[in-house]
Amino acid sequence: MIKEWIRARAHSKDVVPVSIPASDAALEAVRRRCESLVARRALWSAGASALPVFGVDIAVDIHLLSGLIEDINAEFGLTPQQIEMLHPNRKVAIYSVIVGAGSTLVGRMVTRELILKILMRSGVRVVSKNAVRLVPIAGQMVSAAIGYSAFRAVGTRHIDVCMKVVEELFKLPLSDEEA
Repeated sequence: MIKEWIRARAHSKDVVPVSIPASDAALEAVRRRCESLVARRALWSAGASALPVFGVDIAVDIHLLSGLIEDINAEFGLTPQQIEMLHPNRKVAIYSVIVGAGSTLVGRMVTRELILKILMRSGVRVVSKNAVRLVPIAGQMVSAAIGYSAFRAVGTRHIDVCMKVVEELFKLPLSDEEA
């Protein structure tokens, strides 16, 4: 399913092929796919963190995270375009659950500034990563490990929030118009 979505996404930015998972099994399958995405992209982030050039890792992290957040939202059926296609009652319910979850990334367009804010929240890790990088070889390895764990933490947290949103939607009854 994800390969089809990637192919469709490459041809048209308006394609919205995935909807909100309809069952616990489907939700768990989406979670596993997203965790795999996070792990792969965290490796790319770690590789960029190991480079001894200041600033490259931040630029790579911004690019990787913005794509990752959009892909996770799409897998859960929580992009702004996907939410707009839902019944008005469901839209209101989704946005109220998102606000209740306190997420700044679910159901919104992901911007460079938003990703930069998320990265700066983990400022201690960014400063540590850059300071450690000054030590040859061992420092670069530690910097890569910090980059990997920080990237993975942000990705996993976003998956958890998306799971919470969808699970809360499962609890809401369908109205007569939606059924």
